[in-house]
Amino acid sequence: MSRYTGPVCKLCRRENQKLFLKGQKCYTDKCPMERRAYPPGQHGPAQQRRRKQSDYANQLREKQKVKRIYGVQERQFRTLFTRAAHVPGITGENLLVALESRLDNVVFRLGLASSRKQARQLVRHRHVEVNHRIVDVPSFDVSPGDEISVKGRSKDLAQIQVSLEARTRPALLEWVALDEKARVGRMVRKPKREDIPLAVQEQLIVELYSK
Repeated sequence: MSRYTGPVCKLCRRENQKLFLKGQKCYTDKCPMERRAYPPGQHGPAQQRRRKQSDYANQLREKQKVKRIYGVQERQFRTLFTRAAHVPGITGENLLVALESRLDNVVFRLGLASSRKQARQLVRHRHVEVNHRIVDVPSFDVSPGDEISVKGRSKDLAQIQVSLEARTRPALLEWVALDEKARVGRMVRKPKREDIPLAVQEQLIVELYSK
């Protein structure tokens, strides 16, 4: 499966919003998003001057934004949406809850990684255990009560230490708990929409896929 390997700051500029795809580095003063707050490419400034976008364009941009924040591809995203649509409740909120419940995102929310990309790498490299068993699938669906821990020999990894000690580290959310010293976390409950600190309009994604 192909993944975007270019400059991630271009993605933030395209969405006209900081997506914090580089973790702690996004808090520096050298962020291109602050110096060039317009879409990338030779027509970027011209796009910024456009007064109004179509409804379809707004819906597409919202979908692309969420995909880029969580680092998932179109096929994965479509599958998650289909499942969310068959679960009782509001489809857009169900979609965000499913994305938040991915193992790589839970590792990030626990503060064991400074970005979802780094969390995905920790999982892929078999540094993370779920209920005392190694899981190397970033899309693994974490359930309430599951224990997420760093493998014994990996607890002193530099990137984990740096992430936990970072001054800009986000506060721990209410639906997860962490024993920082033991490097053990737990999903206390499934998150609700108000527990997810994302400035996105998930209803636009539902409208896009419902056409």
